[in-house]
Amino acid sequence: MQAVSELDLATLPVETQAFADNPVPYLEAAKEKHPWLAKFSKGYVVYGLQPARDLLYMDQQMGPHFKGLVEHFGAENTEWARFMGDQLATISGERHDRLRANVALAFTPRRANATRPLMREVIGKLLDEWAPKGEFDFCEFASLFPITVMCGLLGMSAEPVHGIRKALDTQMSCMTLNRDLLPDILDAYQVLRDFAASVIEERESSGKFDEDSLLDALIASKKSDGMDANELSDLVISLWLAGYDTSKNMLTMALYTLLEHPDMYRRCAEEVDYCGKVIEEMLRHTSVVSPSRTLFSPVDYAGIHFPTGTYISFALSLTGRDAQAYPNPLDFDPEREQKPRHLAFGRGTHICLGQYLARAQLEEGLHLVAQRIHAPKLAGEVTWRPFLGAWGLNSLPIKFEA
Repeated sequence: MQAVSELDLATLPVETQAFADNPVPYLEAAKEKHPWLAKFSKGYVVYGLQPARDLLYMDQQMGPHFKGLVEHFGAENTEWARFMGDQLATISGERHDRLRANVALAFTPRRANATRPLMREVIGKLLDEWAPKGEFDFCEFASLFPITVMCGLLGMSAEPVHGIRKALDTQMSCMTLNRDLLPDILDAYQVLRDFAASVIEERESSGKFDEDSLLDALIASKKSDGMDANELSDLVISLWLAGYDTSKNMLTMALYTLLEHPDMYRRCAEEVDYCGKVIEEMLRHTSVVSPSRTLFSPVDYAGIHFPTGTYISFALSLTGRDAQAYPNPLDFDPEREQKPRHLAFGRGTHICLGQYLARAQLEEGLHLVAQRIHAPKLAGEVTWRPFLGAWGLNSLPIKFEA
């Protein structure tokens, strides 16, 4: 067994803008030294599909790195630190299972399919407003879609939530490890916490209960199942974050990819089932998440010893491009047999709770966009978000026939 520190590994500059703009050359160079593992400034990057699949399933030996982020930023004595340590995406064991059970029924495949009419209504209204323009930044447009659907599930208006999109984006920026952003991150979290408190207080004081409202169900759980005020607030904030960032990034990446495949795009307007194939291939080809884990105990894997405390970033946006798992992995082919399955939604205890909802809204969104936005073309500079955290495009200016 060889210590990971003794391996001759490439160093990936995952925190840099150059890497975010185009990680492929860096990845190819890293593979010359190791088929699935590289270093970066804070730990290691796993970019091989099977190693990521195996390691992510070791929930008893590793967990999400959010507490480590607090230490990285030197923000231990803040309310944001409490949130990062207590949110559903961080905790494990009985408390995790109890809190996840309170929201799990809202994210089953059956409930996701039952929400499709809402998804079509939301994207339809957005297109009524935006499509006549003939030209706009698709990133801005897409940022309004998934969060509005999530608010529909919660049983609340999305209008006030649209005003905190900047705070949602800033909260996610903690994953970039940029210490200069700490003041903005703390301010953004306070905006989210205050807004969640006002929404919950308003709903509780109304005395009304809607059985189809996830927010009402969570408030009822607070009363009957012992959920405390912080847990309720944390869940609401986590649902906003989950319903905002990754889905809008994936929809934007799908359109960006299809600009080079106009025949596929036209077919998306005709067949919602084909949209499902496009989305699955997008999730394999260009996922936008890089979950991180810290080891609670030593791990021996594939002849490599990882000591306790090791920080690992799983570059799921790169595992789908593993040539050992997929033939011609850089080719975009919606008809590709999706075997082995991609890891875009993670694996293990913390697998994405909203994966079925995300798939459904991406399918419905792409289908209606393709019907209403004809022959889209690039109309300006494309810019990229940081690679760590939620990757994707920061701007996608397009012009089209409405």
